Amino acid sequence: MGWRSCVVALLWAAGTLVHAVPEAPVVRVDAGGSIQQAIDAAVPGTVIEIARAHYRENLRIDRPLTLRGLDRPTISGGLTGDTIRVASPGVTIEGLIVRDSGSSLLHQNAGIYIQPGAHGAVVRHCDLVYNLFGLWIEKADDVRVEGNLITGKRDFASSQRGNGIQLYNTRRARILDNAISFVRDAIYVDVSHHAEFRGNRLHHARYGTHYMNSYFNVWEDNDVWLNRGGLALMEVRDQVVRHNRVWANSDHGIMLRTIQRATVEENVVAGNARGFFIYDAQDNTLRGNLVVDNLVGVHLSAGSVRNQVERNEFIANREPVRYVGSRDEIWGAGEGNHWSSYVGWDRDGDGVGDVRYEANDVVDRLAWQYPGVKLLLASPAVQALRLVAQQFPVLRAPSVVDPLPRMRPSSAAWREWRGRYFPGSR
Repeated sequence: MGWRSCVVALLWAAGTLVHAVPEAPVVRVDAGGSIQQAIDAAVPGTVIEIARAHYRENLRIDRPLTLRGLDRPTISGGLTGDTIRVASPGVTIEGLIVRDSGSSLLHQNAGIYIQPGAHGAVVRHCDLVYNLFGLWIEKADDVRVEGNLITGKRDFASSQRGNGIQLYNTRRARILDNAISFVRDAIYVDVSHHAEFRGNRLHHARYGTHYMNSYFNVWEDNDVWLNRGGLALMEVRDQVVRHNRVWANSDHGIMLRTIQRATVEENVVAGNARGFFIYDAQDNTLRGNLVVDNLVGVHLSAGSVRNQVERNEFIANREPVRYVGSRDEIWGAGEGNHWSSYVGWDRDGDGVGDVRYEANDVVDRLAWQYPGVKLLLASPAVQALRLVAQQFPVLRAPSVVDPLPRMRPSSAAWREWRGRYFPGSR
């Protein structure tokens, strides 16, 4: 047999094998039917198509299959238990309105509860509304949650609500393009590693995201606004936090607390009470971030050392840096940062200030310790104290020091982020 004949024979055999694989069976549930009965009768791989109607059921999926809504049917849990519990690997849920879970924080009632071992679950293009937890995902790896609308029990006090998406002890989750609001924390991540969070829109929650004890995760291109705190990354390491927009949060924009080896770059942090809150952070890189129009640009304290802080732009913050430390912290030693409050000069025209930038002085320290001093900041006595401290280093307070302050911001894009505040905060 020639080589052409061999190729033809192989292609024919491959085509025969492909066509020999049976297609997944499709079962339809119409109005008045039982979705749970269809699940119980399904063979693995079945696609259950659900017609548009209102179904009052608490579902348990114990085999790999797909629940697919046709024209967005509603499944209501009747305010008891979990509306849908996934108890098998390989389950896909799409195109449904899932609502009305129970309200027990003790039992972690959820719109969709993905229980331990239910690996590879997919939840996409669903509305999860008036549930305690939108999605609870526990000890289930390779889960994908994409394009969902998640809102909580808005009439509950914040502390009595669950989280929009709760990840506990998972690997390789992908949380993409979800809109989450009116929950306790929009996304809560605990002991969950190698995850991706991209394109999510998080607002009206306690924290936009709340990370604990989680490593090697990527947080990219998310919008986080009108929360108490934006991104709270605590007791974590090896994170990438990139291209996010975090604004108008009543406390902090991005919290970096007990964090190591993170890369935080090219984020917009605007109009928050504190842009960055950095506490006990070591060996991190902060690069190319726009920190604009916050009450405090950066609150830095408690052993935050060996961090590389370069090419950031600190513009129009009421206090650029509030630093609590016993010795100077050097930022910008390689490429410098831009500080709109810098009052130095650039005689050689190289774009870098000729004298270093110091974020705080002894007057700033007094104002933090004794807030009443702020009433006297414009007085001749306080201005004289500031001048004397500059001339006599013995009176100088430890500060963030930038030896290469950049004279100009890289673009005028910062202007569009001014004036975006949490209501009533200014």
